[in-house]
Amino acid sequence: MQQAHDFRQLDDHTWLIDTGLNRPGHTGCYLVRYGDELALIDCGASNSVPRLLDVLARLGFSTGQVRYILPTHVHLDHAGGAGRLLAHCPEATLATHHKGLPHLVDPERLQQGAMAVYGEAAFRELFGRLEPAPAERCRALHEGDSLELGGQELHFIETPGHANHHGCFFDPQGGNLFTGDIFGLHYPELDHDGEPLLIATTTPVAFDPVAWQESIDRMLALQPRRACLTHFGPLDDPARWAPRLRQSIEDHVTIALEEEKKTPEGREARLLEDLRRLLVGQALAHNPGLDQTRVEKLLEVDLTLNAQGLAIWLARRARHREKGL
Repeated sequence: MQQAHDFRQLDDHTWLIDTGLNRPGHTGCYLVRYGDELALIDCGASNSVPRLLDVLARLGFSTGQVRYILPTHVHLDHAGGAGRLLAHCPEATLATHHKGLPHLVDPERLQQGAMAVYGEAAFRELFGRLEPAPAERCRALHEGDSLELGGQELHFIETPGHANHHGCFFDPQGGNLFTGDIFGLHYPELDHDGEPLLIATTTPVAFDPVAWQESIDRMLALQPRRACLTHFGPLDDPARWAPRLRQSIEDHVTIALEEEKKTPEGREARLLEDLRRLLVGQALAHNPGLDQTRVEKLLEVDLTLNAQGLAIWLARRARHREKGL
C-alpha cells in the first residue's frame, strides 16, 4: 500500500500523482475531475499502473469514472502504461496526438526504440511490458480539438519541439496547462527561495529548438495560471519563468553546435560531460546550499538522455546538409 504523499491536491478538481518512475518526485501525472468524470493526463510506465489504480481507490473514485487517458506524447515515461490502464478503465477513451497514437495501438516500434536507448534489462525494470491499446477505444487529436469532461472542456494544442508528436491539454476553467515535457524539467529539490530552475529536455529523438520556442509562444498565448509539468509538479505564473526555459534551450543548442565542429567519434560522451558541467553548475549557482553529489544524482537520468538527444539532433543536421536541405 502506498502512502498519501504519492499524490496531492492542487485545486478543487486537480491532483498530482507521483507515478514512482525512476525516483520519488521525478515523474508525475495529473488527475482532473469535473462532475462525475475523470481524466488522467499522462500515466507513467506500465509498471506505474498499479500505483495509479491504488490512488484512484484511496481518493474514493472508481475506474469506471475515468473518461479519458491523455498522454501528452508517447515517450514511455508519459504513455507506457496507457494500454494497460485502458484495460482497467472500461469507459475510458485513449486520446493523444495523431502522430503518436499509432505507436500506442501497435507499440512494437516504440518498445524497440526505447530498448535501444535504455538497454533491454533497464527497459524491463523501468517500464515493464507495453500493452497495445484497442484502436476502437482511441481518438487521434489535432490542433484545436476539445474533449468534454463532466460539462467542462479540455483543449488540445500541438506543441512540437521536445517531440514532433507532443501536445498540451488546457483546462480553461481552472487555468491549468498540462505541459508534459514542453515546459522543461523542474525538480523542487533544486528550488531556491521559491524560484525554480528550469531545464530543457532534449531526450531522443526529435529535438527541434525553433519549433520549441514557437510552442512556448503558443502556450503563453493561452495565459495559463499554472503550468503542470510531468517532471515534476505545478508552477504558478508560467509566463514569469518561461525566459529561463528559453535560455536553457539556447544553452543546449550552444553546446551542441560547438560539438558539431568536432569528429563524431566520442560525441555522446563529450556532450554528456559538457551538459554535466553546464547543468550541475547552473544548479549550484541557483541554489548554493545544494550538495554537488546530490545534484548529479538527481540529474543523472536526464543528463544521459539529453546527451543522446543532442547527438541525434546533430546527426540529423548532418544528413540534411548532405541532402542540401
